[in-house]
Amino acid sequence: MFEIFTRLADWLVYQLMGLSPDTKLGDALHFFVEDVSKIYVLLVVMIYVIALARASLNVERVRDFLAGRHRGIGYMLGSGFGAITPFCSCSSIPVFLGFTSAGIPVGITMAFLLTSPLINEVAVLLLMSLLGWKFTLLYVVVGMGVGILGGVFLDQIRAERWLQSFAQKALERGRQNSSQQQPVQSGPVEKLSFAERHQFAKGETGEIFGRVWKWVIIGVGLGAALHGFVPDGWIESHLGDGQWWSVPAAVALGIPLYSNATGVIPVMESLIVNGLPIGTTLAFCMSTVAASFPEFILLKQVMQWRLLAILFAVLLAAFTLVGWIFNLLTPFV
Repeated sequence: MFEIFTRLADWLVYQLMGLSPDTKLGDALHFFVEDVSKIYVLLVVMIYVIALARASLNVERVRDFLAGRHRGIGYMLGSGFGAITPFCSCSSIPVFLGFTSAGIPVGITMAFLLTSPLINEVAVLLLMSLLGWKFTLLYVVVGMGVGILGGVFLDQIRAERWLQSFAQKALERGRQNSSQQQPVQSGPVEKLSFAERHQFAKGETGEIFGRVWKWVIIGVGLGAALHGFVPDGWIESHLGDGQWWSVPAAVALGIPLYSNATGVIPVMESLIVNGLPIGTTLAFCMSTVAASFPEFILLKQVMQWRLLAILFAVLLAAFTLVGWIFNLLTPFV
């Protein structure tokens, strides 16, 4: 399926540019060209297809549906909605405010916010080809589990106390409105023509692609550097022996970086090829996607420092635990 991208990279790097596959530069550029072209095509195709299916989705009905569910089901629905929506952390924050304004409990909203950047359809597809369906399923379960458990914990400590004042007011207004309004009428959703759905999907694809293309280049560039220029055995000798401390060390290394779930996949591929255990690799990549400094700079717009610190600690603990579990399970999967 992906052989066309390998042939494209062969032609561009080895024939057109005249580089040798035996050199580090040639190997790194081949990795870069192959993965960037593959991810870009997958991004366009997958986002367009899913946007086409979502063209008639009524976000207001989704929010009302989540607000009216049993709390336990709400956590799963919030996390599941985060898993199937191709939002990065930037675009998730407006949805976070929309959920808050609808009076949905903060824990359910946080389940969405935590899961959305961790899981998307492109990451799932690439992981399937890279690690197989068992690890891909575990990845999805773990990503949703982090979102659900994080939402439950934040509800238990009444995290809404530490939202920014305008977000607290929006949440309170939403609760009052939901208690005063009549149940939502379940009228038919407006049907769009194929041409209208195509225009929606085209706009959605252009918007999302325009927002993430540069992070794909950054992520693949880092992966290419690791793949081509890191000395053989360096990563394995430093973090690859499965020591207990290697997982929290990998989590700490991911914090200064930033990527989305798509851009981090080639980095994951390169780390695994270079000998890093899968659990340690997942811990590093999850930290890069959902616990980076840029991510928390964005979240500071809607949360107070205390809530940010609690969320940061919860995520680091969760990623470390996930890394240890995957390293233990690797021989059996």
